Amino acid sequence: MMEKNQWHPVALISDVTNGPVGVRLLGQDVVLWRDAQGVAKAFVDRCPHRGARFSLGRVNEGNLECPYHGWQFSTTGQCVKVPAVPGFTPPPQHCVKSFGVQEAYGLIWVQLEKPEGVDVPLPVFEAEGDERLRKVNCGPYDVQASAPRIIENFLDMSHFGFVHEGWLGSRDTTEMSPYNVETTPTGVKATNCKAVQPISNLHSTKPAEVHYTYEVTAPYTALLTKIPEDGTTKDGWREAIGLFICPMTPTTSRVWFRLAVADFESSDDKLQAFQHTIFTQDQPVLESQLPKELPLDPRAELHSSADRMSSAYRRYLKGCGVTFGVC
Repeated sequence: MMEKNQWHPVALISDVTNGPVGVRLLGQDVVLWRDAQGVAKAFVDRCPHRGARFSLGRVNEGNLECPYHGWQFSTTGQCVKVPAVPGFTPPPQHCVKSFGVQEAYGLIWVQLEKPEGVDVPLPVFEAEGDERLRKVNCGPYDVQASAPRIIENFLDMSHFGFVHEGWLGSRDTTEMSPYNVETTPTGVKATNCKAVQPISNLHSTKPAEVHYTYEVTAPYTALLTKIPEDGTTKDGWREAIGLFICPMTPTTSRVWFRLAVADFESSDDKLQAFQHTIFTQDQPVLESQLPKELPLDPRAELHSSADRMSSAYRRYLKGCGVTFGVC
């Protein structure tokens, strides 16, 4: 499964502090914890002794301790202590599988399998490096939908006037102008996407035409770059939203958004509330879609010219060999 080679977000950095935290990724139960130096680690969330969950245990002197019999495992996954047999030196096979871990964009990312001889990069979020933009995370949202369905919804503008009526769209202006779609080294990109929106951002006071660029930079990562109407941003800066999804199972996902905005006046809560409103309008529709998995057979669902970006995304997934959350 190629998805195991990819990096996936699994938790907010701020959620993993003193004790272990259990998460699920691609059907695998994973425990996150920090060593004595504060470095994040990821192991299989199952003690190899009697199968208890490490996430119910604790970190003891820089080792991960099982809650059942107190066996301790070092940062490499090697067992280093069996309290019931103090003089016992655990052999190399007394170990637990560990995974790759990185921290970026306010999130902890895990890679279940590293392909031999290949360093797979994290998905790119270009706005992260722009110090003029403020970064705020929103979520997580647990959604009963597959990760590809959620990405495709993010890329779709023709639902604005119906799902987000009065916010991102209006039934009076649902016609979509032609837009451009191209393949990139990391995915697909749509440019010259235009929408007339009643409330284009938190501070909008009147409807305006907004120009979007959408880009998929990994199977379950998508970016939106927005050029609002004149006078609602600073010096023409391009604000952005990153959508980062943890595919927990083929039909359940954990979702985060990362905002990169020029608004330094509003509180985090206010910025998050706006994004929350938009996504919770999408969520019941996403969870109603059948099949739960995204169909890659072009004959499985109907299409129009407004769906060019979602069609390109489906072709991209098929070309990548993605199997998790698609049918």
